[in-house]
Amino acid sequence: MKVIIFSQSPKAKRIKFHIPYQFMEIRDKVKLLNTSWYHSNQKLWSVINTVEAKKQLLGILGNQWEMAKEPPKSKVIDVDVVLLESSQKALDAMHQKIVLKGYSHSTLKTYKNFFFKFLCYFNSRNLKDVTKEEIEAFMYKLMVKEKFSESAQNQFVNAIKFYYENVLEQPREYYNIQRPKKSIDLPNVLCKGDVKKILDQPSNIKHKAILATIYSAGLRIGEVINLRVADVRSEEGYIFIKGAKGKKDRRTILSTKLLDLLREYFRKDKPAYWLFEGQTGGQYSTSSIQSIFRRAIKETGINPWATPHTLRHSFATHLLQQGVSLRHIQDLLGHSSSKTTEIYTHILRVNNKDFKNPLDSME
Repeated sequence: MKVIIFSQSPKAKRIKFHIPYQFMEIRDKVKLLNTSWYHSNQKLWSVINTVEAKKQLLGILGNQWEMAKEPPKSKVIDVDVVLLESSQKALDAMHQKIVLKGYSHSTLKTYKNFFFKFLCYFNSRNLKDVTKEEIEAFMYKLMVKEKFSESAQNQFVNAIKFYYENVLEQPREYYNIQRPKKSIDLPNVLCKGDVKKILDQPSNIKHKAILATIYSAGLRIGEVINLRVADVRSEEGYIFIKGAKGKKDRRTILSTKLLDLLREYFRKDKPAYWLFEGQTGGQYSTSSIQSIFRRAIKETGINPWATPHTLRHSFATHLLQQGVSLRHIQDLLGHSSSKTTEIYTHILRVNNKDFKNPLDSME
């Protein structure tokens, strides 16, 4: 084990190096150098990049050093820090408030994960004293250095605002944190022929039934694993979705072909409570469904960017192509706002064969 000095550009202002924990004597000597500095985010030391400083450093290290290509990138958040008691109490208070408000387990996990990182950064601070400007500066560093996606940035803001507005009961306007401009992305959609290939690919009856249920009922992956046997209302001709996103119950259409497939599956696997059960009982897992879908994509050679959610998007688009109203589609999908459903109209406009491309009219 040796001290590692990282190679720098000749124009670099500082020479960075890592001192193993055991080298306490070397560390104490480095501390005495006039230009030495400890970078806590990277867990590295550095000295100014001059001939004299380098000579002093090598004199301390002797033959107990070696070169490496480049130091690890500096991170805005050091998640290895131990939270102070005050920070841990803040995290616990947030957990309690989320549970009391009845938020989903997914939201609880996401908010706590992001707020933990926030606490790591402001660990030594009284959170009541952290200003909006400081929070925005923190978010800016995340965007620039750690390349957080727009979605992650928004979730981060949601978690921070939840704490200040719901735990500390600060007014909304006080922590009106700047958010990234949301991109408008068209959902990935498959044609009916490609959907059929995907649904036909699995030889396992349960796997086939799962994919067919997602597509024919327009379900989210979390909704299909929460389906109970009793939720398939064959007499009334619908599927009941209990406590979907936003804790809303809804109904969606039950395909006659799907019903035949589910009956065949039921006779073979005999699920007791959950419609789709794992090998040892209990709910089927999200990762297993994703694995089934990825295998179907690979075997059929369909769009590799597709996901199980693509089946839901395709269901909505195909209904719209058949002339079903946006209002009905909104109800089937469980969208709170009609604006969410209207995104599918943009797909039809792009794919509409009635429009003639101006290039094709040129002679």
